[in-house]
Amino acid sequence: MIAKMKTRNQIYEKYGETAEAAQLLEIEIGNFLLENEGKEHNLIENIDRLKAKEILDKINKSTLGQLVRKFKKDESSYDDLINVLAIALASRNRLSHSFFREHNFRINSNEGRMIMFEDLEKIHSEIFSAYKKLLLVRGIDLDNITMEIPS
Repeated sequence: MIAKMKTRNQIYEKYGETAEAAQLLEIEIGNFLLENEGKEHNLIENIDRLKAKEILDKINKSTLGQLVRKFKKDESSYDDLINVLAIALASRNRLSHSFFREHNFRINSNEGRMIMFEDLEKIHSEIFSAYKKLLLVRGIDLDNITMEIPS
């Protein structure tokens, strides 16, 4: 089977899709931590807007690495998820900090773009798998969501 040629635009598109998955993961870890801290401080029954804002601001100022470390510390009972998050974090860091440098001039040839595209697919898979596992812990099975379309 002959591999389809990849264009620069397809590389950039896949990179953007992969970066989006990383942001979704970061948001979901933040949501998880926000919910847990809200419960810990009983903010559901005893509304404290200042405390809630303080927690949210701290989460929003955190990097993905900081959020993963906090998750590890607070949620040690999720060993399998913690391992997947660690892989996703390493993949996201590589994507953000060294992907193009590692691939250097590969983008200038079809063979190089194919290598880059396959690498992006692997990185995307690692990040998105962590996102889906985190959602599953929260009760959302992304693989089995059905949408009802109103008539």
